[in-house]
Amino acid sequence: MLNNCRMANWLAPFLASSRLSQEQLADELGVSRATINRLANDHTKLKLDRAEQMAPLLGTTAEALMLNSPPRGANDKVPPEVRQSARPLVAAHVAGTVEAGAWREVDELDQSELEWVSLPPDERFPEATQEIYEVSGDSMNNLEPFPILPGSRVVALRYDDIAGRVPLRDNLVVVVQRTRDGGHTRELSIKQIEFFPDRIEFHPRSSNPRHRPIVVEHDSWADNGVLVEVKALVRRTLNELPL
Repeated sequence: MLNNCRMANWLAPFLASSRLSQEQLADELGVSRATINRLANDHTKLKLDRAEQMAPLLGTTAEALMLNSPPRGANDKVPPEVRQSARPLVAAHVAGTVEAGAWREVDELDQSELEWVSLPPDERFPEATQEIYEVSGDSMNNLEPFPILPGSRVVALRYDDIAGRVPLRDNLVVVVQRTRDGGHTRELSIKQIEFFPDRIEFHPRSSNPRHRPIVVEHDSWADNGVLVEVKALVRRTLNELPL
């Protein structure tokens, strides 16, 4: 059974302000009620074109929907039993695609529109910035206890925000960044970290024996204009359904 209280975390204030029911919204959009239910429960991501369709019906803007910013006082119209159980949501942006097999170059000229997803704050680090990465490649498909599959999305915390509280250690799953060519080229990969006296290894956890770890000597983190650093700490995966 779907949890309607969780649904209310972000959609109920907009519905209450517009005086539409969830079923009426589905009918106005010409979609099934199950589609809106999945969206409301964060099982699907809200895309800009859908937000633009919903906004006039809900008496708000597409930006407010993408950023989960209901009108002032809208939460007061939500039934008390729903308000009391609601968990706050925050906006996280899709930072791009990270390669699970090797390095993937970041397209610095990408002009595509920034995509935002509503997520609950991280329980341990609620003030840390959350970023979402699309995963390409299968080199983490054997990760225990939760494999990361091609096409998955991972939620990661920007490491600069938590570095003082979470020192790097064995078995952390991280988004690692390599910068080269005088800073003109950035590449990303997702791996599990292991420390050795003379080096750090970023390991694939794969059923494919061809995958090899990325090895960084301790004295080579900044060598010949190449810098390797941990960009983000992976906290969980998102399994999403198409809307």
